[in-house]
Amino acid sequence: MIHNKNNDAAVPPVPTEAGMPLDAAAIFAMVGEVPYAWDLASDRIAWGANLADVLKGLDPASVSTGRAFALRLSGDNAQTRFEVINHSVLADPGDGVPFQAQYRVTPQPGGETSMWVEDVGRWFAGPNGKPARAVGVVRVIDERRAEEERLSYLSKFDGLTGEMNRWHLTEVLGATLDESVRFRSSCAFLIAAVDNLARVNEAYGFDVADEVIATVAKRLRAKLRGGDCLGRFSGNKFGIILKSCSADDIVTAAERLLAGVRDDVVQTRAGAVAVTVTIGGVVAPRHARTIHEILSRAQEALDAAKAKRRGSFHAYRPNIEREALRRENVRSTDEIIGALNERRITVAFEPVVSAITRAPMFYECLMRIRRADGTLVPANDIIPIAERLGLVRLLDHRVLELVAAEMTRSPNFSASLNVSPASTTDPDWWSGLTGFLRAHPGVAERLTIEITETAAIQDIDDTRGFVTRVRDLGCRIAIDDFGAGYTSFRNLRKLGVDMIKIDGAFVQNLTRSEDDRAFVRTLVELAQRLSLSTVAEWVQDEEAATMLARWGCDYLQGALIGLASQDKPWLAGAATTDDIAAK
Repeated sequence: MIHNKNNDAAVPPVPTEAGMPLDAAAIFAMVGEVPYAWDLASDRIAWGANLADVLKGLDPASVSTGRAFALRLSGDNAQTRFEVINHSVLADPGDGVPFQAQYRVTPQPGGETSMWVEDVGRWFAGPNGKPARAVGVVRVIDERRAEEERLSYLSKFDGLTGEMNRWHLTEVLGATLDESVRFRSSCAFLIAAVDNLARVNEAYGFDVADEVIATVAKRLRAKLRGGDCLGRFSGNKFGIILKSCSADDIVTAAERLLAGVRDDVVQTRAGAVAVTVTIGGVVAPRHARTIHEILSRAQEALDAAKAKRRGSFHAYRPNIEREALRRENVRSTDEIIGALNERRITVAFEPVVSAITRAPMFYECLMRIRRADGTLVPANDIIPIAERLGLVRLLDHRVLELVAAEMTRSPNFSASLNVSPASTTDPDWWSGLTGFLRAHPGVAERLTIEITETAAIQDIDDTRGFVTRVRDLGCRIAIDDFGAGYTSFRNLRKLGVDMIKIDGAFVQNLTRSEDDRAFVRTLVELAQRLSLSTVAEWVQDEEAATMLARWGCDYLQGALIGLASQDKPWLAGAATTDDIAAK
């Protein structure tokens, strides 16, 4: 039992819920901790009676002083109790100063067995303000320490290959780049991707794929120079840092790595597997001056190598056109996001009329972006860029909101709405459409959804599902630019659409091209056989319009009828829902 040094009174027993006394020694024994009191002036340590139980046979008499206990500590400890207490920069405010240390203890002098312990307590100052005594508890933390070391290892190294993980590899790459800049030398970064790993997964399972990855790592490591670094960049990719590497050296190094992986099959539990890698690389700081540029350009070089031939190498080289395109992408992204945030997305309306009566039947709603200076950007100028940048779904959603608002406001307004392939599977777009139609019964029959033919034939089954879903909501669905993708009769019948819009490229020269006349007339007759409505786009003159009407085309659209504008002729003399509400 430990005694208080000041009053020499025993620690009182602790009552339990059952009323039976339980002394402090029993509590320490239960929780696996041994208490101590250390008088720094005399260097005497008083240990709890369970010292031998906690510290595996350590004799209290052999460690009754701080100096004797220090002899049982491993020499490679970064800190000990003595150092933590005596080197503390804190002052004792009167109730002591807390401390904590972790170190290794060797119970037997010169023994090979050691254990990690955690030492937690408080030290108290003497009259001179320096540590005079300390009390605390010691517990063994071997399992926790092992887990901490494991996690520390995994924070820098890959568990499968033993090589650096991406974070640590990037850290080393940054230091290597700084060194190259400082000493005016060069380095290189390669990304090596294991080819067709997905097929290995599918054919043999993930365990065999892991064997392949681990073997490739060993082969790459074997082909590196002493100062070069290797790391697991991602699932099937390795990052390689080549120090003191020129533009000529990178080609030699890459060929050596390619051959090192390719020249022999990988023996796995499932048998021999033939493996190759494809490599892309960049020399820095010659062609990349930041970590971001190094990583992105090495990946770009890898993509180029894959496009050329699997199992090959490609080195990044500057490309003026590519850089200009990237700058344009950045500018376009900013313009699109700015237009969305500032509500500068608008809609222009292009009339579609009856081929016989020329009466407006519905209006195709076309997106426009109003620039900050007030000029309008046509959809054809922005949609391809938005699709490439992954922003087209945001635009589609905003246009749906605008069209929905106009249809709600104007009961006699019928519209068609273009939808990009990305939006056909976008939950937000579907939620917007479904919510709008459910909130306004009767609107669905005035709305036509348009998808392009080229998008429709990419996956007929998926498109058929989209068509069914749209028609279940009560809307009509049309294939836009029909004729450009050469949809077969069987696929057209299978899709189950309501309308086809004949590609304007075949309509605009109708009066001058016999081939176009034959093609368009065949499409109209095909649509009639399938009971589909037809719209001829890009109608330029009255002669073409008369010809189309004679063949049985249902609707006309184009310059002869009127191009897209932001005017709303359906409002002339018609009451809107706002007017009705006002009355």
